[in-house]
Amino acid sequence: MVKLGLMLGYSGKTLNIPIDLIRHAESLGYDSVWTAEAYGSDAVTPATWILAHTTRIRVGTCIMQIPARTPAMAAMTAMTLSQLSGGRFIAGLGASGPQVVEGWHGIPYNKPVTRTREYIQIMREIMAREGPVTFDGEVYQLPTRIEGATGLGKPLKSILQADTEIPIYTASITPAGLACAAEVADGVFPIWMSPEKFETTLLPHYQKGFDRGLEGKTLANFANVPGLSVVLGDDVDACRMTVKHFMALYIGGMGAKGKNFYTTYASTLGYEEEALRVQELYLAGKKDEAVKAVPDALVDEVALVGPEKRIRERAEAWIEAGDKGLVDTLMISTLQPDVIDLLADIFTDKS
Repeated sequence: MVKLGLMLGYSGKTLNIPIDLIRHAESLGYDSVWTAEAYGSDAVTPATWILAHTTRIRVGTCIMQIPARTPAMAAMTAMTLSQLSGGRFIAGLGASGPQVVEGWHGIPYNKPVTRTREYIQIMREIMAREGPVTFDGEVYQLPTRIEGATGLGKPLKSILQADTEIPIYTASITPAGLACAAEVADGVFPIWMSPEKFETTLLPHYQKGFDRGLEGKTLANFANVPGLSVVLGDDVDACRMTVKHFMALYIGGMGAKGKNFYTTYASTLGYEEEALRVQELYLAGKKDEAVKAVPDALVDEVALVGPEKRIRERAEAWIEAGDKGLVDTLMISTLQPDVIDLLADIFTDKS
């Protein structure tokens, strides 16, 4: 059965956490709610606030930016929130992208896959509390050997007792990143997914990671958590436009030409020519044209849009994917409270 999660995203100029809506989703059986960060509000503070105002729903970060905090800080945060919430916190991580990492955090965007692998390994060693933590990796060394260090660093063991089962998910859409997630993490966030194309676009990369990871690791013990935009309304084209604005921003503007992971990912879904056109228009400052250039068919594959009957019909593909074990949780992005109820009804009926 597919579980439902609610994606809140990151803030605009003003941070607003819809606690009443979250509590309503919790009462309907939603499994999780997710916070995010870019270069405004952080992901951890809203997650903490939500955990303090709910009782059952799990709360995760999608994502905490790996370059923004050390592995030890991420482990400390996850351990603290897990203990305070009775085990309801999910540590969702992501490497972010070079524009934010170098422009905002001021550090080089190098070896993102290696960095992610080592980061999770260190977090797990800290949570295991089997002894003082040492690590000798390509990116991270504990104690540090970085130029300018005093040399007085001491291996330490976490003071706080940890739950070693705290889930760690990563966000990725590159082949190497997806394989890394399947190898070392408990789950992954592909930004979009076509339920009909999962076995040709995502599964092969997951399988490479499973083959490198723990013996017996499969989709049965790995959470595939795609994002799913849902827009309810009688005008299908108008509903599509809401999703197209979001997709154009990512396909067109989230990275330089030749360095945009989302452009590449849209291409793997079968829309290479269209994706490159969206990027060309967006980078030329023709954002309205870029939005219109996002294909209707792509939106229909990765989102649910239109009247209730149409959404229910298209939801069957996602239900089938869940029944096959291809999807663990659908991370729902919506601004409409009615959608929260509709999806609970659709997926509860099929459980």
